[in-house]
Amino acid sequence: MEVLVYGAGALGSLVGGLLARVHEVTLVGRDPHMRRIREDGLRIDGEIEAHVRPRALTDGTHRSADLAVVTTKAYDTDAAARALATGEYDAVCSLQNGFTEERLVAALDPTVLAGTASYGARFIEPGRVTCTGVGEVVVGALSGGDDPLAKRVGSAFDEAEIETTVATDMPRRRYEKLAVNAGINGPSALARLSNGATLDGPGGEAAREAAREVARVARADGVTLDEDAAVDAVERVAADTAANRSSMCEDVAADRRTEVDAIYGAAIDRADRFGVPVPTCRAIASLIRAWEVGIGVRPGEDTTKASEE
Repeated sequence: MEVLVYGAGALGSLVGGLLARVHEVTLVGRDPHMRRIREDGLRIDGEIEAHVRPRALTDGTHRSADLAVVTTKAYDTDAAARALATGEYDAVCSLQNGFTEERLVAALDPTVLAGTASYGARFIEPGRVTCTGVGEVVVGALSGGDDPLAKRVGSAFDEAEIETTVATDMPRRRYEKLAVNAGINGPSALARLSNGATLDGPGGEAAREAAREVARVARADGVTLDEDAAVDAVERVAADTAANRSSMCEDVAADRRTEVDAIYGAAIDRADRFGVPVPTCRAIASLIRAWEVGIGVRPGEDTTKASEE
């Protein structure tokens, strides 16, 4: 299968690199990472070892492939969609955080599949990423049910020895993923702790309640996800990735913009739509957004005062 991975940072490089062991893969990302891959190939170490030579580009416009996998930060989804709209693909699959698929559907003609990825990935240096934990990739129809394209994509991932599930219940899995992200990302970022330490310490109370709130929103949206299942998912992922730091924790540590809007914003917007109280998600979102304003990385906010202090 021909695969284009748009947004080849840590996760995109890991997934694309693993696919490149058996498929024709093009990575789209930024220099100097792409330049080093063109020169020396992509090295994957940690839980999985590989050295592959995918095509590496910085321009993702006017390309074509059987499948485009989107792994950008959620706030770059619209830019990714604009670039992909200039190309030709049979299917597009998001492995991003948050509910980004609807934005891709609005901008693209190809079938958009929903996806999740629980592999741990860390960018080490240009041309090298570390797999910090073997998880799974889940793909399926955005609205649920059987989908031949999802089965085709799942088979391609299986061929590359990526742990893969082709799911018929993606609406529930999307909300479960949102519950996990809401439960782990914000509390770990605010506490500056690993995933395991966040759930095991005082932050675990906020983490579990954020997950419960997402489950309530899911049920109001007609999706079956009970609160115990949401909490179980958060605890399971935190245990499986206990030594890792969440992507939001990494962003805060590096003074980068976070995906607070894609994760907590998605939960809050839907909560408002259905009249569901989500005070914990609101509190976490307010604190993360305040931090972004304070260091001047939040777009559209007046950060003059913060930058002068």
